Amino acid sequence: MLLKQLSEAFGVSGAEDEVRDVLRQELTNIGEIRTDTLGNLFIEKTVKLGEPRLMLCAHMDEVGLMIKYIDTNGLLRFNTVGGIDDRILVSKTVIVGPNKIKGVIGAKAIHLQEPKERETPLKSKNLYIDIGAKDKGDAEKKVKIGDYAVFDTKFRMIDKIIMEKAFDDRIGCYIISEILKKTYDIPITGVFTVQEEIGLRGSATAAYAINPDFAIVVEGTFASDVPDTKEEFHCTTLGSGPAITFMDMTYVAEKKLINNVINIAKKNNIPYQFKRTAFGGTDGGRIYTTRQGIPTIILSVPCRYIHSPIGISNFEDIIHTTSLVDLIIQDFQERGI
Repeated sequence: MLLKQLSEAFGVSGAEDEVRDVLRQELTNIGEIRTDTLGNLFIEKTVKLGEPRLMLCAHMDEVGLMIKYIDTNGLLRFNTVGGIDDRILVSKTVIVGPNKIKGVIGAKAIHLQEPKERETPLKSKNLYIDIGAKDKGDAEKKVKIGDYAVFDTKFRMIDKIIMEKAFDDRIGCYIISEILKKTYDIPITGVFTVQEEIGLRGSATAAYAINPDFAIVVEGTFASDVPDTKEEFHCTTLGSGPAITFMDMTYVAEKKLINNVINIAKKNNIPYQFKRTAFGGTDGGRIYTTRQGIPTIILSVPCRYIHSPIGISNFEDIIHTTSLVDLIIQDFQERGI
């Protein structure tokens, strides 16, 4: 299953090679394939020259860790890459570096901690990765400073519920891949971007290069349908369809586009919801301010426990998001923006 391959792939920001290889193999013969200097992957399907050009976007990178120092005892110190809550790190298993070395994130044992230490969550600076090395020299034979690490998680599916790491944004990569396999009458460029989690970097250069007339960004976003979430902090709910973004910290939607998407969903009985918080940002925020400005729609699939070792999503939401993107494209080719 493509989503399984994508989610299990090693792809921290700046090291998206494995994800890019999965997508390139999946989309061979779909269109013209190229990469740029940053590592963005472009799939270009040119049907008619001079027609309005559409950009489809999802980012390949995931949050993770980078090795910054190796202790004399062989333990690996690290920095986080992207937004990770330090509280979820301790005792998690990881895969380190190109040799896929197995490790576990460790900390001072609780019975060795002072009472005050036990009252506060452990910070990443107090953690380390243990790969079972006997000393620094032994560790250096397997791992180098600057190597990345990802959570060691395997894909699972129970009925329509799916569990895996990196659903932000391998879900988007999966949906864009499925859309690119369809046939449309307008030029479409699908771009799988790099380094979104550390500053929306890949989308900036990609949007400038493509210079599209319209863009659709597909993301994974956090679901808040868990206990003790106050109403004012509620964002999205699993099983309620794609979430349409009105605003976040990088983007404010054009109401005409939003209303059109809502009408398309209603007309075709596709469930939808609104992303009700304005936290964070996506590639859409960088795309819609590129050049003279690019009309952009952001659709997101809800995911519980985002940016953690394992997220939970509903596959029905993925199906409905794919259908809505398909219908938006059909509408765009019929009516324009």
